[in-house]
Amino acid sequence: MRIWCDPLGLALGVALDRILGDPRSSAHPVAVFGQAAGRLEGVLYKDDRTRGVVHVAVCVGGAAALGVLAVRVAPHRAVRTGLTALATWAVLGGTTLAREGEYMADALEGGDLERARERLPHLCGRDPRHLEAPELARATVESLAENTSDAVVAPLLWGAVAGVPGLLAYRAINTLDAMIGHRSPRYERFGWAAAKLDDLANYVPARLTGVLTVLTAPDAGGARAVLRRDGHRHPSPNAGRCEAAFAGGLGVTLGGTNVYEGRTEERPTMGDGPRPQVEDVRRAVRLTRSVGLAAAGVAVVTAWALRRLTRP
Repeated sequence: MRIWCDPLGLALGVALDRILGDPRSSAHPVAVFGQAAGRLEGVLYKDDRTRGVVHVAVCVGGAAALGVLAVRVAPHRAVRTGLTALATWAVLGGTTLAREGEYMADALEGGDLERARERLPHLCGRDPRHLEAPELARATVESLAENTSDAVVAPLLWGAVAGVPGLLAYRAINTLDAMIGHRSPRYERFGWAAAKLDDLANYVPARLTGVLTVLTAPDAGGARAVLRRDGHRHPSPNAGRCEAAFAGGLGVTLGGTNVYEGRTEERPTMGDGPRPQVEDVRRAVRLTRSVGLAAAGVAVVTAWALRRLTRP
């Protein structure tokens, strides 16, 4: 049985995300997966790469297997369309991402730095305690750029080429990276597999995000030029493509000094314009929405084309 994503189901899932967003509930499928992964970590954890590989294999393999099973037992095409719609809605985070950006814009435009600092951890792991408005704006724009790929473009692309199993497996990979893929004494070895698999799963989506940003940005020429020149300069093999395209498309410069729980990193700068200001946050939100809409179109067309090509 083919497991290619139903293009109609994919489109319906995008619509559900736009209408409902991502409900913050412990019963949400991603939250349930995170709880299960955390319990398995408690059983398997050891400061060892092999244990981390086993943890990732069980979690991601289990998510993919659940997707395969769901598709195989679905009795009718209409049911499979519904499953695809629900899975797409469950793994997408585009509407929630844009809402977080709008929340930051409201707080910064109102001069409420404390509210903005309290909210920033919803977008990234940067220490917000001593950040002023320009640095909060930069952190928001950079997070919107990177998460446009992670929360929108990547799940849509994986859903288009691998159906419901692809949707669930990608979200499992991305969730594990957020949980254990960051550098820290605890996860330096155990989280290695999660981080590397996330890099691999996002390699193509991040570059597609850069291309779609060029096509939808206010300054397409700037986005293209900065993407080509600076996209490789970021320490992440994927995040730099997204941030460079956003920097050029918005006419700002991203990168600089970032502090994460007492650890300071110096990131290369990307772009030719001034540092992001408060007013640039809403511009970044609009660009995020535009890229997400373009990605939905690409995913639906890709799923339709694959269905046609694999039809007996």
